[in-house]
Amino acid sequence: MKESVRQSLHWSWIIAVITLVLAAIFAIISTSVLSGVVWGVGMIIVFIIVLLGVFFDTIGVAATAANEKPFHAMAAEKLPGAKQAVQITRNADKFANFCNDVIGDIAGIISGTASAYVVLQLSIQLGHGDGSTMQFIISVIFTSIVAALTVGGKSVGKTLAIEYSTPIIYHVGRLFYFLEVKLKITIFNGNKQKKGKKKNKRK
Repeated sequence: MKESVRQSLHWSWIIAVITLVLAAIFAIISTSVLSGVVWGVGMIIVFIIVLLGVFFDTIGVAATAANEKPFHAMAAEKLPGAKQAVQITRNADKFANFCNDVIGDIAGIISGTASAYVVLQLSIQLGHGDGSTMQFIISVIFTSIVAALTVGGKSVGKTLAIEYSTPIIYHVGRLFYFLEVKLKITIFNGNKQKKGKKKNKRK
């Protein structure tokens, strides 16, 4: 088995486990927060979850669009977060996979579940039982709004990510710098080579 395939499978297993854990955590938190709240507060929570998914999708796209050369110049000036930004661009595939697929997809699933809860609460408050025509109409309207905000938000986010990839990734790099220096949490070990550079050159 090729080394690249082996590494890909290894990363797939890791990301699957991380997704399982994070999905469980997010589901527990969202269920606990939504439990007992009025539909208006629930609606705000749904929109926050949607924005969370859009935010992570944006920085994921920015990582794939960013060029590491500007960060080398920043690192030469010893700006905090520049070295971490270089590592993000060099590991853009894994970083984008985590942000777009893991966090983004989890946010989409959780927002759908939360939307169903909000619709149920609103229907009860309006005096319409489960399975009524009014509940169906409310469900269609609210689900459509959430879907429109999600797709529209990600569309705007992708445009911003491509246009402002350098400052976006630099700010993420500063966050990673804080985690490494203050909390001693290392996200990337710095072993991966530059984008497009082959590990073994043919003679």
